[in-house]
Amino acid sequence: MSSDPCTLFPPALDRPALPRVVSIAGTDPTGGAGTAADLKSITAAGGYGMAVITAVVAQNTHGVRDIHVPPTSILTAQLEAVGEDVALEAVKTGMLGTAAVIETVETWVREHPPRVLVVDPVMVASSGDRLLEPEAERAMIRFCALATVVTPNIDELAVLTGAPRARTEREALDQASQWAERTGVSVIVKTGHLEDREVANTWVGADGSRHRVPSTRVDTTSTHGTGCSLAAALATRLGGGHSPAAALAWVTDWLHEAVDHGAALQVGGGHGPVDHSHRSRRLSAAGSAAPWLPADAVAERWEVPELLVAPADGPATPAAVAPVGPWTEALWAAGAPLAQQISESGFVRALVDGCLPEAQFSFYLAQDAHYLVRYSRALAALAETSARTEAREFWAASSRNCLAVEMELHRDWSAGRSEAATIPVGPVTSAYTDFLLAHALGSPSVVAAAAALPCFWLYAQVGADLPDVAPDHPYAAWLLTYRDPDFVAGVRGALAVVEQELDTAAPEVRAEAARAFLLACRHELEFFEQARRVDPGGAWADAPALQTAGVSR
Repeated sequence: MSSDPCTLFPPALDRPALPRVVSIAGTDPTGGAGTAADLKSITAAGGYGMAVITAVVAQNTHGVRDIHVPPTSILTAQLEAVGEDVALEAVKTGMLGTAAVIETVETWVREHPPRVLVVDPVMVASSGDRLLEPEAERAMIRFCALATVVTPNIDELAVLTGAPRARTEREALDQASQWAERTGVSVIVKTGHLEDREVANTWVGADGSRHRVPSTRVDTTSTHGTGCSLAAALATRLGGGHSPAAALAWVTDWLHEAVDHGAALQVGGGHGPVDHSHRSRRLSAAGSAAPWLPADAVAERWEVPELLVAPADGPATPAAVAPVGPWTEALWAAGAPLAQQISESGFVRALVDGCLPEAQFSFYLAQDAHYLVRYSRALAALAETSARTEAREFWAASSRNCLAVEMELHRDWSAGRSEAATIPVGPVTSAYTDFLLAHALGSPSVVAAAAALPCFWLYAQVGADLPDVAPDHPYAAWLLTYRDPDFVAGVRGALAVVEQELDTAAPEVRAEAARAFLLACRHELEFFEQARRVDPGGAWADAPALQTAGVSR
């Protein structure tokens, strides 16, 4: 095997658009584990899923009640039916249950060697209970030697290697490395069953190569089927031609999100399932073409502060940097729901939690750098068109600050992230900066000023909503920039300019400014969330438009 985990599985040119993946496992009538979870995972990971049933299991979120293992002749017939008709990119195995079932699957695998075989060696439950008879355990250990990669939990890794249960991640990695070197089979070391706050999935190659993907523990009981889901999704990504490094990064990020939102499904009263399709639904919602701002969201003429918008449902989120007058107070009341959405967004939560994948943070850094260059142009244009001296001086100083102070911060953060410098401007960033430049160059100064205000105000709001950040947090220094006193002073300056210009503007222009402010608030939400719409393995570079359009900085 190659020593570089990024080149183990180069993509094949004749591979179909969707990898065809078969799951060989037991059932779960509540849909959280087994073939039900596998099919959801395969679909979520971008594949076409098929299922061969090894056992019919009566279980729910509280546990297993009964198991029926059909005759191996039925298993053989299923395997042959699939194998004779469908070319497979990957095979994933889960619960095989008995020595006879394992040996039946092993025979089929030897006769029809798959390009990718991911084995989830279901031998020990999360409770520590052994699930296989000794003869079946020995058969499973032999079968694992045929795999491309195995995905044991910590207890199963001990059974597989014949070592005591690992107490630390380092011990688990050492066990996996020795076994992988001996068998020529890669191992995914999963630390979810250890006690650390940080959890990780690490690809351990037979040649000693490692690729670690960190994440954070989610305080939830909705973890049923996580082992099945990880293995099935990993098989799909590998079968689709992704490198082990990129595949594991995608799967870890996707599964973290699925676990994080599992409880909201409200399935069962025990250990519930994960939400396999949360990422897909999130991305689908992001692609909606519905207008962000209904036509009647803002009055055609804004005569008095109280008549800007209808009162929002429930109490408004208080502004961390207080409005400086009635007009900016009305703007905040209108934009507060979007401010709250930003603070609670998946990107900000992952950034604060420290589980945001490094590739997504690098993408965000790159887009923020592109944004600052264009934003500084908009502020410079705004300085030229502002009628009042104080406003011209403020916007000109802010434009210079974008290029001097904030870009210097970017250079410091990007120093160890060479990929950030190669990422071209994305469509979300372009849409936002084009919106700002269009207003700065073609709208009354109060409209352009209102459009520029959310970049000041909403970032300060994010900073104020942050919990205490530990010094060893991977993004601690970046998060603290949101609370920088000089930046907060700049927010107050922007508020003062906008308040003054709104107060003297004509009612119809004031209403146009309010619409620009609210649209900019939505652009801010999209700007934060865009990094979570690219694959954490850096697969943004696979987009055909970026490969062929000659886009550059």
